Amino acid sequence: MTGPAAGVNMMGYANFQQVTGGIHFRLRARAFIVVDGPSRIAFVNLDAGMASQLLTIKLLQRLKSRYGELYNEENVAISGTHTHAGPGGYLQYVTYSVTSLGFVPQSFDALVSAIELSIVQAHENLKPGSIFINAGDVENAGINRSPSAYLFNPPEERAKYPTNVDTLMTLLKFVDDKSGKSIGAFTWFATHGTSMSRDNKLISGDNKGAAARFFEDWFSSNNQSSTSTHTTTLKPSRSLLKQASRIKATGGQECSKTESQRCKVRKNDGSRFVGAFCQSNVGDVSPNVLGAFCLDSGKPCDFNHSSCHGDDQLCVGRGPGYPDEILSTKIIGQRQFQKAVELFSSAEDEITGKIDSRLVYLNFTDIDVVLDGNRVVKTCPAALGPGFAAGTTDGPGVFGFQQGDTEINEFWKTVRDAIKEPSQYQVDCQKPKTVLLDTGEMFWPYDWAPAILPIQILRLGKLVILSVPGEFTTMAGRRLREAVKETLINYGNGEFNNDTQIVIAGLTNTYSQYVATFEEYEQQRYEAASTLYGPHTLSAYIQEFKKLAQSLARGDNNVVRGPSPPDLSSHQLTFLQDPAGDSAPAGVKFGDIKQDVKDGPFKEGDRLNATFWSANPRYDLLTEGTFAAVEMQQGDQWIPAYDDDDFCVYFKWDGPFYNGKSTYYGLATIEWEVAQGASAGVYRLRHFGAFKVSKDSPISYFTGASSGFTVLKD
Repeated sequence: MTGPAAGVNMMGYANFQQVTGGIHFRLRARAFIVVDGPSRIAFVNLDAGMASQLLTIKLLQRLKSRYGELYNEENVAISGTHTHAGPGGYLQYVTYSVTSLGFVPQSFDALVSAIELSIVQAHENLKPGSIFINAGDVENAGINRSPSAYLFNPPEERAKYPTNVDTLMTLLKFVDDKSGKSIGAFTWFATHGTSMSRDNKLISGDNKGAAARFFEDWFSSNNQSSTSTHTTTLKPSRSLLKQASRIKATGGQECSKTESQRCKVRKNDGSRFVGAFCQSNVGDVSPNVLGAFCLDSGKPCDFNHSSCHGDDQLCVGRGPGYPDEILSTKIIGQRQFQKAVELFSSAEDEITGKIDSRLVYLNFTDIDVVLDGNRVVKTCPAALGPGFAAGTTDGPGVFGFQQGDTEINEFWKTVRDAIKEPSQYQVDCQKPKTVLLDTGEMFWPYDWAPAILPIQILRLGKLVILSVPGEFTTMAGRRLREAVKETLINYGNGEFNNDTQIVIAGLTNTYSQYVATFEEYEQQRYEAASTLYGPHTLSAYIQEFKKLAQSLARGDNNVVRGPSPPDLSSHQLTFLQDPAGDSAPAGVKFGDIKQDVKDGPFKEGDRLNATFWSANPRYDLLTEGTFAAVEMQQGDQWIPAYDDDDFCVYFKWDGPFYNGKSTYYGLATIEWEVAQGASAGVYRLRHFGAFKVSKDSPISYFTGASSGFTVLKD
């Protein structure tokens, strides 16, 4: 489901300049289905910024055509990992498609098809099994990026928790009863998908995608049969060097559409172990654990505003691999992966009990919320405050704003009013937020923000999953979990107790930005300024989730579903044009080498690359194939050893007018950081691609390989 790897704006940082230019490793949809008699739930973990209401609508239509009412809006959850390094343009509301230049059908289609396929594969592989649960703390994989806002929460509440972030990871282990073999594991843990910066242009699953890749590869390597490994006779170094020197670049060659699939290292036939790292109440949790520092002075940023001398753009968080963002991604991914392995290996607590689910739709712009003392307040139409424009330490925003701002200067007020001046009702309702962008009252050319949101509860025995359509801050998530657990115990007639475990699945089923506590809302840092529905948003969620929890606890299925969200697919506007035909220089074929691999030999940790004449990768996404492969010579055959789904391989694309350059021809660079454990031998880099001569011509496929080179062991 990796999506278009060239020229498409990435979803997350809202940075016009951050457009895809290659692949670090591929994005995946991973699903589990649990069935008990007539009851079932399906949960999909998506390597994407977030779920999308339109994705959910279209997926459910596809599932209905396959399975009737077996899978429906109540028992299917789609949850995003919140990577900020995936293609955008797949959400239906205007706010989330401005930087992507509108709707991007290719992004959308790749996602919905992958989600559907993940559920189909899980459905076709249903078998009797057992589920085990375990939980433990992940060390140093997230810090609170708005610590001053967290301090606005009551001292007695903060005193109940050892840290200002949630460190608990919850893991489910799935085991095939017949074979006794593990077939998958899903984890929930809160940390942002922002190890890769707003300047990155390589598609990446960020730290959670990296953790999943490490986990799945770890399981595969530890459960690989001896008959499935390749054996080679190790030759002396001099012999390998001589052998490599005789292998020249192949030049560009025509190939079939499926040729790249044959060079895929991990074949997706539905039988592979699935390891998923799901998102939770991530709102104020950053993976940039070294803290935020000023770019000019190197000193820590201002505590209250996360700025430097009043400039938000100078304050940037540092990951553990600083200044190498890919190393930071790897380290935070490894910390989650290592804890998951520990929990997986020691999971013995088997889940038993009911499978159940509930979902309602709510108009979040107009909910009556009953507070303590029976005081009734209301939620508001969606709006964003100036702190939103300031961005965060993970990705600074627009110059002239700071987190915590509650005033707008006259220039920005004029700009705001030219777009849409907020009503007096909205101004009063959102206080102390000052309305910068009145998205809830903007409907041209179609809705700018969601009004109707789903909330959902999935029950898997003593595990209860709360599907929320946004990013809850740490304390907001804690309050929601506690309120739901208390409700389940009070109304569950003994079915629920203190052993009941509640997890929040963030960014699920649709997206509505942030949810801060009432107290955090007072300071108006980024998360509060992005809490769309006003100061009582969290109270509304807690109130409505408690109603849903009561229904679940009592076994009451007569839940009023509420107003359905709109399908705005017919209103979508698309301004990003498809590539209209590529050509290579005179006398050159696609797949020819422009710059070959330098002479080796190479060893673990060395980086080497080759550049090929290439075409725009949007002509064919090579789904379940690869744009890049590292092949190892074994006898007279070339065997794929690594591909563009490996953390050590980089596929980089550059082409006509990409990055503002005026080069007329496309280039693909394949880079390999020789992996730890790579066998000594002779290798080559191979590129696959597709092209059209003109917009209406058929797609042709090509490949090309570099000269041979040698990898030696120390």
